[in-house]
Amino acid sequence: MSRLTQAEIYLGNPNLKRANVPINFTEEQIQEYLKCKADPVYFAKNYIKIVSLDEGLVPFALYDFQEEMVNTFHANRFNIAKLPRQTGKSTTVVAYLMHYAIFNDNVNIGILANKAPTARELLGRLQLAYENLPTWLQQGIIAWNKGSMELENGSKILASSTSASAVRGMSFNIIFLDEFAFIPNHIAEQFFASVYPTISSGKSTKVIIISTPNGMNMFYKLWHDAELGRNEYTTTEVHWSQVPGRDEKWKEQTIANTSERQFTQEFECEFLGSVDTLISAAKLRSLSYDEPLHTSGGLKIYERPQEKHEYLMTVDVSRGVNNDYSAFILYDITTVPYKIVGIYRNNEVKPMVFPNIINQISVQYNQAYILCEVNDIGDQVASILNYDFEYPNLLMSSMRGRAGQVIGQGFSGSKVQLGVKMSKTVKKVGALNLKTMIEADKVLFNDYEIISELTTFISKSNSFEADDGCNDDLAMCLVIYAWLVQQDYFKELTDQDVRKRLYEDNKNQIEQDMAPFGFMLDGLEDDYIIDDEGQRWTKTDRDDIESTYGDMSYMWEYKS
Repeated sequence: MSRLTQAEIYLGNPNLKRANVPINFTEEQIQEYLKCKADPVYFAKNYIKIVSLDEGLVPFALYDFQEEMVNTFHANRFNIAKLPRQTGKSTTVVAYLMHYAIFNDNVNIGILANKAPTARELLGRLQLAYENLPTWLQQGIIAWNKGSMELENGSKILASSTSASAVRGMSFNIIFLDEFAFIPNHIAEQFFASVYPTISSGKSTKVIIISTPNGMNMFYKLWHDAELGRNEYTTTEVHWSQVPGRDEKWKEQTIANTSERQFTQEFECEFLGSVDTLISAAKLRSLSYDEPLHTSGGLKIYERPQEKHEYLMTVDVSRGVNNDYSAFILYDITTVPYKIVGIYRNNEVKPMVFPNIINQISVQYNQAYILCEVNDIGDQVASILNYDFEYPNLLMSSMRGRAGQVIGQGFSGSKVQLGVKMSKTVKKVGALNLKTMIEADKVLFNDYEIISELTTFISKSNSFEADDGCNDDLAMCLVIYAWLVQQDYFKELTDQDVRKRLYEDNKNQIEQDMAPFGFMLDGLEDDYIIDDEGQRWTKTDRDDIESTYGDMSYMWEYKS
């Protein structure tokens, strides 16, 4: 075709054809057009141009794995791809999206990323490639800006952040979710709840999810479920060695310039969690999740209540706004190992409504014991359970000097509360015991949300909390539980002493480790603690105390 006249170009851009400009195809152009329409790989290899850092504007020379990616996207409706960094994954998808827009009429395409500027940058790559198409391959332009474009065949492309609010009310024929693993879980959940149904309801609509792993989040869940055949996604995986020029020498240099862990996650594409997690990375990698028996409004049930079984629930209460979740975990404490049989996690439930849910579930599970965290509005929830519902098995705590908070029932006095306050001591003791229990398989669970939170539950400022942008509501329920397990009242309830069991399980190994040094454990060691000032406190005989002073549990005597 001859060069476009001034009247035929779009808004003064000589590389773009405006709408309603007739084209007189040559026979050769017709044949090429049909080839391009039938084969997106042929289209990309022959007509897509990209910007190279070294050479500027060059034809898109697809690697073998990139050709396979395009063919997979073209043949399947639901696609998820796990690829290393710097493999041209986003450019490959953009090339396919341009093919889809040109050769399909009246389709809506969404380019979504964790941040709107990133999505607009991807759209910019598409627009650059579009400008460099031959004019006989172009659809005329109706609208063209940084956030969207519209072609005369009715096809529209929108670039936006991956959020429900950004695309609410819109329908798409194809959605591209770029670096989906880096989108916070709560945003990903909101997006899928509000937008995804419009995609899945169509017969020809497509979803392309592509990312480098970033911990065990929704991208991990979708990928894992796809591998197990639990969803409709077709998986695409690329190893770093498939990229030309990458060999063992390149690997060594990359590790030297970054770190072994960073290379493992970003190039080996392993689903690692955050650094300095409470639970060891090896244990986290071994955890797996299953589908619950029942789900409803944030509630997930893994086991039905059984007669003569004892159950316990730990509760963490939020204000029910934004990214803050109210949560509880329900445990079967009948035998060791303990089992998590149900969880609840919801960021919309109000504190006044939450006690109703707690009460209903706890009653069904044989009047389960309940321990609430009462630092903030948790006290309100516990009070409703106690006074309004008159729940019989609500655990209380009493302050007992150096022993701190002591759990029981039926306490009286001014230093009594309907639950436990999350102090530094409670959190530290609970977290460390939780680590021991999980790594020793003394508490079993198969819930995705719990696993996800544990992969981002990290050491921070001499404490443990969620990594930036993550949640720890379920993790804190576990911390409360692990602290409770060490309480004498819990041991009386269950007739189980976890520390003793852990010791017995590892007794032989301990003795083998110590024997070469001439040490033998005879069971006669002193029971003592060292306080923050370095003073030694030895536990006295409880019977002696009670005979002299009455019931003053958990008293400690100082020995210089």
